[in-house]
Amino acid sequence: MTVLSRIELYHVSVPLPVPFRPAWIPGYPQTHNRFDLIRLVTDDGVEGWSAGPAMGRERAGLGDLVGPYLLGLDPTDIAVVQQRLREMAYLGLRNAWLEPAFWDVKARLEGLPLHRLLGAESGDIGLYASTGELRAPAQRVEEIRRRADEGFTAVKLRVHAPTLAEDIAQVEAVVDEFGDRLRIGVDANQGWRVTAIADAPLWDLDRARRFADACADLGVAWLEEPLPMDDYDALSELTAGARLPIAGGELHTGGWPELRMMIHRRCYDVFQPDAMFTGGIAQTLKVAEECRNHGVAYTPHTWTNGFGFAVNLQLMAAVGDREGLLEYPLDPPAWTPRLRDALLTEPFTHHRGKLTLPDLPGLGFTVDRAALRRWGRRTCTVTAGRLALRTLRDKGLRATAELARNRRGSAREART
Repeated sequence: MTVLSRIELYHVSVPLPVPFRPAWIPGYPQTHNRFDLIRLVTDDGVEGWSAGPAMGRERAGLGDLVGPYLLGLDPTDIAVVQQRLREMAYLGLRNAWLEPAFWDVKARLEGLPLHRLLGAESGDIGLYASTGELRAPAQRVEEIRRRADEGFTAVKLRVHAPTLAEDIAQVEAVVDEFGDRLRIGVDANQGWRVTAIADAPLWDLDRARRFADACADLGVAWLEEPLPMDDYDALSELTAGARLPIAGGELHTGGWPELRMMIHRRCYDVFQPDAMFTGGIAQTLKVAEECRNHGVAYTPHTWTNGFGFAVNLQLMAAVGDREGLLEYPLDPPAWTPRLRDALLTEPFTHHRGKLTLPDLPGLGFTVDRAALRRWGRRTCTVTAGRLALRTLRDKGLRATAELARNRRGSAREART
């Protein structure tokens, strides 16, 4: 049996050439692409990687959890991995982004890209260009013109203005110019409102309805996150009456149980779980199947980092609608594939609005070790010896010996 023998955690901070001002955090000039990175190594030398977005070093103590809970596992036993992550989350530390690293190991051991391990064929995936910053109507039109010239057939706008009229004006300007050439989606970023730095508009059902009606009249293809993500009653009511598809579901850290309930209540027409938040790959696979069973669409959110994009790309290929479009974050000069995928040897670069699925085993990338040395700082290394020494220092000899006996007994039971 393959065993997980080493875990490394890194904090990565890639500087951006100019500040990026995400629509979802008003007033915040983001100067770095920051994320926490996990590297798994098995006893026979197979690696697995994943990364979760970070604001700073808020996960500095995560190594105290990952070692005792994950070291020594069979990394291909995803059900056990899911249970351990569930146990780690009991005190509120939900870290679904760790789980894809185990799928990376599992697929690499099979010598297959994850989408093929899950039964899908290789080929191309269509993309829509997903903007990130707020812009005035004239600026937005010029931005979308560049995306159209690059070959995209669909785009997503961001609206987050204080008044409904301002938001509608931006959409009108883009539709007037490109409505006959592009599919146009709109993200209201109301799902998870952030006001820590500057105030942000708070939509209620009435404002969401009025904006949805305006978008429908303009021929908008979908409206994303028009209400708080846990206002299930209002979401169901809006979706039932809207004349265009309502989309959302990217950040539901309750994962499969919460999203299953939302599918049954028809909170959205299009569910967009991001596996880095919504319980990992295993739970997101169940969400996608439930979407199919209930006649709603699945297409993942991808706006995190290169590792997160890779994970959701594989899921789109495996269980998404291959005739549909995958989100492709793009907001130059601050947010580009090179900056998003700075730790990968080959960025996920589109060609005329399409992306060819990678054929590398695992999640489809190779980590650039030089880039990791340049922008990453290792925060923790866990091996059996290091874990034993730390436990001995923390708990003393008698408790350490008791823990070791209990673990050996549990391992024997698992084998039999």
